[in-house]
Amino acid sequence: MTAVGNLRVEIRGNAGRGASRALRNQNKIPGILYGGDRENILLAVDPRDVLKGLHQAGFYSTIFELNLNGKTEKALVRDVQFHPVTDNPIHIDFWRVSKDSKIHLSIPVVFINENKCPGIKRGGVLNVVLHTLDVTCLADNIPEQITVDLEGLDIGASVHTASINLPEGVAVTHLERDNTLATIVPPTVQTEAAAGSSESSASS
Repeated sequence: MTAVGNLRVEIRGNAGRGASRALRNQNKIPGILYGGDRENILLAVDPRDVLKGLHQAGFYSTIFELNLNGKTEKALVRDVQFHPVTDNPIHIDFWRVSKDSKIHLSIPVVFINENKCPGIKRGGVLNVVLHTLDVTCLADNIPEQITVDLEGLDIGASVHTASINLPEGVAVTHLERDNTLATIVPPTVQTEAAAGSSESSASS
């Protein structure tokens, strides 16, 4: 299961560009909470929490518990807008979720047992094709990561979405049913002739 996080937020009353600009001048990020067939709530978010989260894996797949005037709302970060010059976050969108919400999101792909991979031991290189995988699942069943075991794979082997074990209730939603996650490619070998030519060029 994915982690449950906390962000320091508060409800704000004013909308519009002027209000958002004033909020940023107070060192807060304007945001909005929507979804779940309920009214939207305008938010002010502590930028320190957002910046910290953006530098951690799984920020967009973490369920955050937002404390709003004593009432807790669970939500996912759906979008963060950045300033075109400073690259600082200037707006954040949250999507309200419940335990029965079926959601679509990207999950990090993590590869394990490289030390038990014959192809890598023989000098092969792990070529990662997909660093994240699009899945659908219930909000209470979001995996922290998709784990791919490389044990026993030799040079030329490929790992496809159809061959990995997904957590129960998690389904791949990529357009192609058998996406390639990674391949073990042969090492790049410099021929003796090319090496000799390079040495001659360097000495001349």
